[in-house]
Amino acid sequence: MICQECNERPATLHFTKVVNGEKTEVHLCEHCAQDKGDQFMFDSSPGFSVNNLLAGLLNISPAFKQAKTSEVPQQEVLQCEKCKMTFQQFVKVGRFGCAHCYETFKSQLDPILKRVHSGNVEHHGKVPERMGGAIHIKKKILELRTDLQNSIENEEFEKAAEIRDEIRSLEKEVKKEGGDAQ
Repeated sequence: MICQECNERPATLHFTKVVNGEKTEVHLCEHCAQDKGDQFMFDSSPGFSVNNLLAGLLNISPAFKQAKTSEVPQQEVLQCEKCKMTFQQFVKVGRFGCAHCYETFKSQLDPILKRVHSGNVEHHGKVPERMGGAIHIKKKILELRTDLQNSIENEEFEKAAEIRDEIRSLEKEVKKEGGDAQ
């Protein structure tokens, strides 16, 4: 396939954009892609990586914005106590230096995780259906207990009674399967 811009060199970049269900394809050679790079969100610098692309897509925190100048803001740099990695280094590399980094950078990660995981910041895990009958029921009981507490706090006593009854029936079901309802 020939470059659509210069019509001379072979196309090495194939860019597909879908807007409102309408698909547009652009095929460019390496030279034209660098010239038109801004139009296609590509960094023409040789150090471009997938990590940079992801960091740009997840541009939630001001910490993700990399300064173009050598000026450094006069704010304290957050750094992991164990491995000495900074948040800027994490953004550049795309992975943490140690397990302690998750706790150190928790405040920066929560907004990212909320956006990526549709508002969730905790992993609840999955259990295979065929193996986790009692586990699914216990998880439902825990959710219902939270709902029960909220209903009581909001003085929705009729709803609370319904939830209580549902919890009792689920606890009986768990006991039939030979498990502990707690």
